[in-house]
Amino acid sequence: MGVSHISNRSEQQSQRWSRRGLLAVLGAAPAAAVLTGCSGSADASEGTAKAAASAKAAAKKPTVSVTPADGTKKAGFADPVEVTVADGTLASVKVTGNDGSTLAGSFNDAKTKWTSAKNPYSGTKYTVTATPEGSSAQTATFTTKSPGETFVGYFTPEANSTSGVGMPVSINFTHAVSDRAAVQKAITVTAEPAVEVVGHWFSDTRLDFRPETYWAAGTKITLSLRLKDIEGSDGIYGTQQKDVTFHIGREQISTVDLSSKEMVVKRGGETIATYPVSGGDSSHTTWSGIMVISERFKQTRMESSTVGLGDEYDISDVPHAQRLTTSGTFVHGNYWASTSVFGNQNTSHGCVGLHDAKGANDSSVAGYKFYNSSMLGDVVIVRNSGDKTVDPANGLNGWNLSWSQWKAGSAL
Repeated sequence: MGVSHISNRSEQQSQRWSRRGLLAVLGAAPAAAVLTGCSGSADASEGTAKAAASAKAAAKKPTVSVTPADGTKKAGFADPVEVTVADGTLASVKVTGNDGSTLAGSFNDAKTKWTSAKNPYSGTKYTVTATPEGSSAQTATFTTKSPGETFVGYFTPEANSTSGVGMPVSINFTHAVSDRAAVQKAITVTAEPAVEVVGHWFSDTRLDFRPETYWAAGTKITLSLRLKDIEGSDGIYGTQQKDVTFHIGREQISTVDLSSKEMVVKRGGETIATYPVSGGDSSHTTWSGIMVISERFKQTRMESSTVGLGDEYDISDVPHAQRLTTSGTFVHGNYWASTSVFGNQNTSHGCVGLHDAKGANDSSVAGYKFYNSSMLGDVVIVRNSGDKTVDPANGLNGWNLSWSQWKAGSAL
């Protein structure tokens, strides 16, 4: 502005000044602009400059950027969502999936960046609404891709069921799990009343949970599965996101002594029944140890060929059969043996037998009574069988491991 002022004076005196004089004045113009910095003319110049700068700043609106980028159709789901703003700060951010779920998150100290606390779910369309301070909301959308391969966990017991005090929470996965820690971290088992519950891996496809001692009668157990998008193995992701509950009923523990050939049934610590039994003979001894009833059949077929015993037997209507091991050990009714066998001889192929009647409808016999008093998850302890302790992985029989051994099988 100082140069413009000087040029006006030059024009007014152009008739009297020589060309040389004019050049001298013009050459001094910069110095004059500096010297008159506190003059009224300079103040006007400064005000104009500030107005221009203010207008320029007002023209710079906050710009929001989202990762994954707006419009992405097959975004990854292994990283959190990030929202950043240029030329401003963020007032609020909301990320909503088309399934109604939302992603919580937090701002950095400068409030120029927001990061989701968890990764987005696979196969989901998300809408991001970000509002900068003093500005209107800006939106972006993206859709995450679906995983190529998936796995689920089938759990025992069933949801909303009631089981005996020995029932563990047992989960069998449809794919082998290599990252056991990631999968176990995504699964929790809690009890009311509270008790420490720990997971134990029996294999890369089986994870069981139990407390140190049997569950207390009346316990409520909640299994929480947060497996969706957890990478169990390379490129194989979980899909389940659910909570299930089940309950523990009364305490019933039955002890089979194959030396005395007798079974004592206790409920809540009190003896409610004693039955004569027959166990495995010397060539087919019964497993010893703590076993849990995992299946129950009023009648079922038993074939020796299914347990590696050739064609020794095939009975189509075995009454009151209750499974104790995966390998084929049952406690069941027996109508084909003489009543004199029970309590006196061990004659079976490895199962524990009680006297019963063909048709499974005679309520006066031991097989019927024991079956009627039992439930899934009840404990059956076999002693003095002449055989070794059952493998803890053979059925739901992890109680044969000490607490320290059990905890050693955890991935966490």
